[in-house]
Amino acid sequence: MQASGPTIVPNSSGLEIDPALNPAAMAAAFEQFGRIHIPGFLNPAGAEMLHTALTRESDWLCSTMGSGQTIDVSTDMLNAMEPARAMRFLTLAHAEARDGFHYMFDTVRISDRVEKGQPLTPALAAAYDFLNSPAFLDFVRTLTGDRRPANVDAQATRYEQGHYLTEHDDKKPESGRLYAYVLNLTPHWRTDWGGLLTFTDDEGHLSQAYRPAWNALNLFRVPQKHAVSCVAPFAGASRLSITGWVRERPASPPARAS
Repeated sequence: MQASGPTIVPNSSGLEIDPALNPAAMAAAFEQFGRIHIPGFLNPAGAEMLHTALTRESDWLCSTMGSGQTIDVSTDMLNAMEPARAMRFLTLAHAEARDGFHYMFDTVRISDRVEKGQPLTPALAAAYDFLNSPAFLDFVRTLTGDRRPANVDAQATRYEQGHYLTEHDDKKPESGRLYAYVLNLTPHWRTDWGGLLTFTDDEGHLSQAYRPAWNALNLFRVPQKHAVSCVAPFAGASRLSITGWVRERPASPPARAS
């Protein structure tokens, strides 16, 4: 008999929104700017639990693009590449990133694993459950004044030195995307290490940038031009987060292996 799909752990796991946060009081700012940075989003124990889970995670994939298609390479395989081959891999990625949408970062696709009944650590399964809980969805609905949010997808991301996400707007009408979010889980990050969530205006000027501050939630309306700036070669940590989209259509029920 095969193992069952991941158990969705209830919020007794410690993932709770800081009760001092009042989304109604933030609604006017979100309405004006279409984005918001919320420090201290989770209770401290929950944030620490997720950070520990990400630092111990072993199933990272390096996700990038080649000829417009997603390419996933196990980080173990990438680290084992001969230097010349690894350099060619990076050079080809940078050539495509120079003039169009491109990215390179490590990922664990939480939603995909839940929906396919694939193995997932309890902490990341709990994160998925929390993001799809009435508590989180109601927080977003109150903050945005929008009653449509129905489900949230999620991936864990790890940006190492040289990783990036070039400018794009997340526009994909058939996907049901309403808002994008980033739950930042790096305890210490200097602004000059890069890895900033940046927003640009219609003339290409930088209009705002968010440092990946510890336990801060960034939420912004889709579509909106944004990027993650390249992480500097001297960055002293991995940029860790859980990110995804708040959508208006419910996800398919999680698959369960028999």
